[in-house]
Amino acid sequence: MTLGITFSGGPTAVLELGGVRLLTDPTFDPPGDHPIGERVLVKTEEPALTEDAIGVVDAVLLSHDQHPDNLDDRGRAYLATVPLTLVTPSGAARLGGTSRGLEPWASTRVGALTVTAVPALHGPTGAARLTGDVTGFVLTGAGLPTVYVSGDNASVDLVREIAARFRVDIALLFAGAARTALFDGAPLTLTSADAVEAAKVLGAAKVVPLHLRGWGHFSEGPETLRSAFEAAGLADRLVLLEPGQHAEV
Repeated sequence: MTLGITFSGGPTAVLELGGVRLLTDPTFDPPGDHPIGERVLVKTEEPALTEDAIGVVDAVLLSHDQHPDNLDDRGRAYLATVPLTLVTPSGAARLGGTSRGLEPWASTRVGALTVTAVPALHGPTGAARLTGDVTGFVLTGAGLPTVYVSGDNASVDLVREIAARFRVDIALLFAGAARTALFDGAPLTLTSADAVEAAKVLGAAKVVPLHLRGWGHFSEGPETLRSAFEAAGLADRLVLLEPGQHAEV
């Protein structure tokens, strides 16, 4: 059994595993400015997939609802059409509807899959007071590869905690070393070097990067990531998709 993944752009991808269809962090808005507090995040690429092109999914895996590069205006509208959105407890309280909040290490069933929420930190130590709660997910099922979806996590130490509990086969790592004026420009997601370290820690056979292009605040794009994996001798693990591209992993 394999994971089917179709990359739309940013953090958004369709996952097909064990007969279950999932969507990560839905973003469908066109390029343009997205104000967030006193800052503005700039989207630079069209999404490859529209809501209609994605079609029916069994659930959305939403790392967090606070930032428009993970849940934009059309993404919020899309949530009303899906049977289940898994997110942090605070996110579920804000979103309502079909959202369900999961504390770290809590699990729920979606078809043949067990979805376990795992910890994530959106920036350096102490970042949660400004960036808010974020979650990742681990997908498991009988006879299926174990899949880790990192969400907007910048902490390799948390990846070590996850690796201590799960033998991960496929890692979907939100990379790009996102940087804003917060925390003096410290990375808010994994740098390329951190993504390499996370791949080593997890022992994942395949790594599919997400959320490393399409927004102006990413400081390290696909080529930087590719070079880091090549330098580490891990190029054979990397599955680097173009927007709209599908792969069986």
